[in-house]
Amino acid sequence: MTAELKLGINVGYWQREADDQTETVLAAERCGYDSVFTAEAYGSDAFTPLAWYAARTSRIKLGTAVVQLSARTPAATAMHALTLDALSGGRLILGVGASGPQVVEGWYGQPFPKPLARTREYLDIVRQVWRREAPVASEGPHYPLPYPGGAGLGKPLKSIVHPLRPEIPVYLGAEGPKNVALSTEVAQGWLPLFVDPQQIEPVFGASLANRPDGFEIAATVTTIVTDDLASALQFAKIPLAFYIGGMGARDRNFHLDLIGRLGYAEEAARVQDLFLGGRRDEAIQAVPDALADAISLLGPLGRIKERLQLWRDSPVTTLLIAGVRDEPTLRAIKDLADS
Repeated sequence: MTAELKLGINVGYWQREADDQTETVLAAERCGYDSVFTAEAYGSDAFTPLAWYAARTSRIKLGTAVVQLSARTPAATAMHALTLDALSGGRLILGVGASGPQVVEGWYGQPFPKPLARTREYLDIVRQVWRREAPVASEGPHYPLPYPGGAGLGKPLKSIVHPLRPEIPVYLGAEGPKNVALSTEVAQGWLPLFVDPQQIEPVFGASLANRPDGFEIAATVTTIVTDDLASALQFAKIPLAFYIGGMGARDRNFHLDLIGRLGYAEEAARVQDLFLGGRRDEAIQAVPDALADAISLLGPLGRIKERLQLWRDSPVTTLLIAGVRDEPTLRAIKDLADS
């Protein structure tokens, strides 16, 4: 059980000018929300919008959910992070994740195998950069520094900038049991996606068993405040159908696997078949109502207040509200969480 459930917002991907959510971020800060998180996939990046919001705020923490390992070398990610952390006065939370083979190999042109070993090595280099205890070096095998071969002139270097904080918090985006367990070992927090608060202990309890004191779990939750629960359910099904059906290959989709572990393996397979068959509207309809409801906050404020208790009774420490943009609704949700 969480002693005090914090609230943040997840504004997701930036896709076009209309996705500038500065007013939403400012409203969240005024309402006392703890953090704002941005995302990236294979379009806009996560750091640039976060810097945009950082320049307009003064208190709210700034998180990435998540930056993808294969998008940047470890040193480049460390540079982005230390720069934004310094400019924002020490407000950054670096959320990282391995993504999946389709994006890693098809978009970034990098090999996907051994994501856990790559994550461990990647974060070791990132932290070497921040700590500045010695010139950065790594024996690899995934990110060897200095680079072996080439011109043969590479040498270990220290950052020419002294980071504001030598220990920036790192959260790991993870879905598989081994990757979730890795987050408790190499990170200060876990960023789950599509989780039912009542199933966190049954599904992830073994993976989280060794988490240290103060370990954060920041769960993104689609939130729709409305008296029309049926319409809210339909809307909440859209991203589920997309992730189950389209964010992964037919025979290797981590999101589909997760939904299966939540008890909806047959239904998820049906959604994937429909989505990959070009029948996307049917795929959305095939997402079970119970699944969409369990991982979301949907309905009138009275119902949301009742369902917030499920999150309080779970190990989650922060709810990242996704989908709410107006200040009155953000404030109403904050009041419910504080009551």
